[in-house]
Amino acid sequence: MAGKTILIVDDSMSMRQLVKMTLTAAGHQVIEAVDGRDALSKLDGQKINLIISDVNMPNLDGIGLVKAVKANASYRFTPIVMLTTESEQSKKAEGQAAGARAWIVKPFQPQQLLSAVDKLVG
Repeated sequence: MAGKTILIVDDSMSMRQLVKMTLTAAGHQVIEAVDGRDALSKLDGQKINLIISDVNMPNLDGIGLVKAVKANASYRFTPIVMLTTESEQSKKAEGQAAGARAWIVKPFQPQQLLSAVDKLVG
């Protein structure tokens, strides 16, 4: 499988590093963003196969990001995975209603993340 381009959105640098290491080790290209607003600025026409986003972030949170991505014609069909400490069912439902395709609770197992990635873009 050819590597995919994945946008990681998390205000925690250590979490971005961890996710990036997991993904690059599996052969994927990674673009990083520090919050939802930063992530939207990276959606500038380049091909992005998948977005992995935290929920709780400053400026624009993960749910707001999902809604904004789904409203962008070029990226409307880009699958989005929420990677978050939020395990509440109501938040999950909100994320799914907004268009998130998968929900992974931190701390995550690298294999769990990679299998979600493979399922969505493999």
